[in-house]
Amino acid sequence: MSEDDINAEEYPTEIHDYLVTFEKSLSSVDEMLKTMMSVSRSELLQKLEPLEQAKLDLVSAYALNSMFWVYLATQGINPKEHPVKQELERIRTYMNKVKEIADKKKASKLDRGAASRFVRNALWEPNPESERTSKTPAKAKKRK
Repeated sequence: MSEDDINAEEYPTEIHDYLVTFEKSLSSVDEMLKTMMSVSRSELLQKLEPLEQAKLDLVSAYALNSMFWVYLATQGINPKEHPVKQELERIRTYMNKVKEIADKKKASKLDRGAASRFVRNALWEPNPESERTSKTPAKAKKRK
C-alpha cells in the first residue's frame, strides 16, 4: 500500500480535493512567514513610513488571529463564541481607520491661491481704461 492509499482510508474521499487545496494554502502561508521572519522587524520598520508601519502591524495581527481562529475550529471550538472574534473585529476597525487616513492623504488638495487666481482671471471685469477707449468714437476707416 502506498502512502496515498493509507491517507485515503483515514478520511472520506469527498474531501480529498479540499485537503489538497488546504495543504497548498498552508505551504504558501509558511513561505510568506519565512520571508517575513528573514528580515528583522526593526530593519523592516526603518524602511517604512508610519502609515505603512501601521498597515504592516495590523495585517500581522489580523493574520495571526485568523490562524488562531482556524486552530480553534480544528479543535472543535466554535470561534464565533470565543474572544478572538472581538479581537478580529477590533483589528478590522483599525484597518478601516488606517484606510480612511490613506484615502485622505491621496485626495487632491485645494490650492486656494491658485483657485482664486483662476476664478479672478476667468471672470470679466471692466477696466477704467477700457471704458474710456470704448466711450471715445473709433476712427472711421476709409474705404477705397
